[in-house]
Amino acid sequence: MGKFEGKQIDYVQIASSKKFKELLSSKKKFIVPLTIFFLVFYFALPLLTSYSTVLNYKAVGDISWAWVFAFAQFIMTWVLCTVYVKKANLFDNLANEIVEEEFKKGEKGA
Repeated sequence: MGKFEGKQIDYVQIASSKKFKELLSSKKKFIVPLTIFFLVFYFALPLLTSYSTVLNYKAVGDISWAWVFAFAQFIMTWVLCTVYVKKANLFDNLANEIVEEEFKKGEKGA
């Protein structure tokens, strides 16, 4: 059961609050650059291997830079997922604080 289950919460008031708007702005400032980085990094491999020879050179022994780049995509995905989960937990906590604060304001006014 949720913390506020069965209680009236004015979500319109919450959505128009300064703290909530700041939270949305913070999320956007985090998510948009992360998404752009991911997409550029992800699509760079097929584009570079299809339309150039820059990744055909040997990096270590018989392993070409294309293989290094491909392996780096797995690492990048895990790192971005870990960073996102940690940041999302912070955003969730901030959202819960905002709802709690607005709820307490509503209780005092009732």
